[in-house]
Formats: sequence, C-alpha cells, structure tokens
Amino acid sequence: MNSDKKQLILVIGLIILSACRTPVQERAEVVEDETEHAFIETNKYIRERHREHIMAFAGRVGWEMTETPTGLWYMIMEKGDGPAVQRGKVVVYAYETRLLNGKICYSATATEPKRIVAGKGNIEAGLEEGLLLLREGSKARFIVPPHLAHGNFGDMDQIPGSSVLLIEVHVIEVKR
Repeated sequence: MNSDKKQLILVIGLIILSACRTPVQERAEVVEDETEHAFIETNKYIRERHREHIMAFAGRVGWEMTETPTGLWYMIMEKGDGPAVQRGKVVVYAYETRLLNGKICYSATATEPKRIVAGKGNIEAGLEEGLLLLREGSKARFIVPPHLAHGNFGDMDQIPGSSVLLIEVHVIEVKR
C-alpha cells in the first residue's frame, strides 16, 4: 500500500474514533428568558383587563354570573332535566353568538340546530366548556373571553381580534 493511502486510512480512522468519544458534559446555566417573561406578564395583564371588562358589562346589565377557573363566565337560565352533556356524546343545540356591542355574528335555530360531539374541540373552547355544564333542555348564557374563543386574531370573518363573546345556548338534545 502506498504512503498516501496509509495516511488517508489513518486520518479516516482518527476521525471515526474521535466521533465515537463521549462528549464532555458542560453544566448548563439557567438563564431567565426575558422575552418569555415579558410575554407571560403581558398575557396576564391582558387577561385581567378582559376579566374586568366582563365584570363591568355583567354588572351594567344586571346579570349574576359565575366565573370558572379558566375564565369562562356563565349563567344557567333554565336547568334542563334531560341527560347531561358529556364528552363523546352528540349535542344538538341552538345558539346565538354576539359581540358585547350587540352585533350578531353567528347563530343556529331550533329548526336548524348545530350538532357537535362534545369534547372533540370543534368549537370555541369556552363554548365547549360551557356546554359541558348543561343538560338536555338547558338554556344558558356564556361570556367568553378571547383566550377561550378566537384569540388575538379573531376568526378572520365575523369576529374581530381580541373580542369578548356573548353566547346564548339552548341544548335541544343530548344523544350517544
């Protein structure tokens, strides 16, 4: 074997051997990400402003509402006596979604209701959470903050970004 080939084999062998060594583990320093912290604080601030806006609105119109830990506000106007809405069950319901200024964005009537499978996430998170509080025959009102609805960008159609929604619901039927 000539000397050039021997040198090439030796170099390749050294590269392979050095690649197989266990790397030295360096201690990673924990550095607080200032940008992440700023975003978290900003989101907390915005969420609290929406909460105050919702409380003021409910107070002005005289509604006694309950707030869930996620930030959904609800008021059950009629307690149904049918089966409870549960994950995996088909829920047939009529609804009307409005902005707090009264503008109607979307609706479905009792003659042309909406059907969903509860828990599948095909609707606003706040509406789904609210439906899971109800039974067949229930009528309820939900005030849904943006983080449980369409967020900062809206739905790119009827609902502007950062909108608080008022949703009135009538659960018509709950079935398997």
